[in-house]
Amino acid sequence: MNKDELIICRCEEVNYQTLRDTAHKYQCTSRELKLRTRAGMGYCGGRSCRLMVDKIANSNEGEQDLTYISLKYQPPVRPIKFEDLGGDKN
Repeated sequence: MNKDELIICRCEEVNYQTLRDTAHKYQCTSRELKLRTRAGMGYCGGRSCRLMVDKIANSNEGEQDLTYISLKYQPPVRPIKFEDLGGDKN
């Protein structure tokens, strides 16, 4: 397997070459790269690929901007009880 074919975002099936080419073509920040390719927008919310998307986007910039804020991921808005997921409420 070629490293360009390596899947970085498993949820959205975005590979390394797609991320690298998009970052190079548009000189993307991490956020823009995420929006253009949908990497990090799947079921896991970027928990598995966020760091790699950040690294690929930052590799094109050369000198890193000290005011730049990297991608983040968010837990669910509010916790729910297991019984609300389909358990018996007796």
